[in-house]
Amino acid sequence: MKIAVAADERVGVADALVDQLRKRGHEPITHGALSEGERDDWAWASEAAARDVAEGRAEQAIDCCRTGTGASIAANKVDGVRAALCLDAQSADGARKWNDANALALSLRTTSEAELAEILDAWFGGEPSSDAEDAANVEHIAEIEGA
Repeated sequence: MKIAVAADERVGVADALVDQLRKRGHEPITHGALSEGERDDWAWASEAAARDVAEGRAEQAIDCCRTGTGASIAANKVDGVRAALCLDAQSADGARKWNDANALALSLRTTSEAELAEILDAWFGGEPSSDAEDAANVEHIAEIEGA
């Protein structure tokens, strides 16, 4: 799977994330500090990864910044992107299941390599819920974007 990956710094788990994705058989498309010549500020890097998803160049995105908050805010401004800041495996599983999230936001400051592996396991192991109520909520997000 093609995964757009953005980071505003090469600290914490930034490089480990790209390595983990490759080891799992994914093809990372890097942005920001992970890609030479690109602007590495969190808003620009996260937007670039989110646009890869929205425009079909990637199936999912992983956006990273110091706390993960700015990365998730920037990604969520791109129509069609549902970014979730996940600090643990349980939130990653819930984001995929109940929110059909297609962009994972991570904190470079607080995520350890062990937590990263657990979060990625949950994220890639998760499936969107088939419950009609959950699907209605996701559909309503798209309606909000179009309002």
